[in-house]
Amino acid sequence: MANQIKKSGTEGLALQITKPARAAELIEETSEGDATYQADVRVFSFDHLLLIVDVDKVTPADTADLVAAAARDTKTIYRAMDASIQIAGNGYQVQLPPARDAGFAEGDRAPCHTARGVLIISNDDGTAAGADAARLAGDLVTIRTDQLA
Repeated sequence: MANQIKKSGTEGLALQITKPARAAELIEETSEGDATYQADVRVFSFDHLLLIVDVDKVTPADTADLVAAAARDTKTIYRAMDASIQIAGNGYQVQLPPARDAGFAEGDRAPCHTARGVLIISNDDGTAAGADAARLAGDLVTIRTDQLA
């Protein structure tokens, strides 16, 4: 089940991403579960889609390809924000830009799609646009997988 976006700070949002962050290698831990690496990330927002990229592990050229693909498909790009993966509760969360223009709000379910160095969050709102975002998230995972081949 997808986690819900929660309020964080005065205007910010956050999402608990413990399992997806591990899958995308945005965090590294010791065998005891202590964090040894928490990625610095850049969050890009599009209609019904947030693209989170590890700035140390994804090249600028690969990032540009992913951002361009998302912008072409959605015909939008709203905001990019530098963020970090933070320890929160018993896991990890990522700060998100205020993303009302992209269709995200506090309480929304936010499925995560992962590839190495990348996390894609689609808006699970039950609309056609939400379904398109889920499809695009899968396409972006495929692009990232191809970049690593």
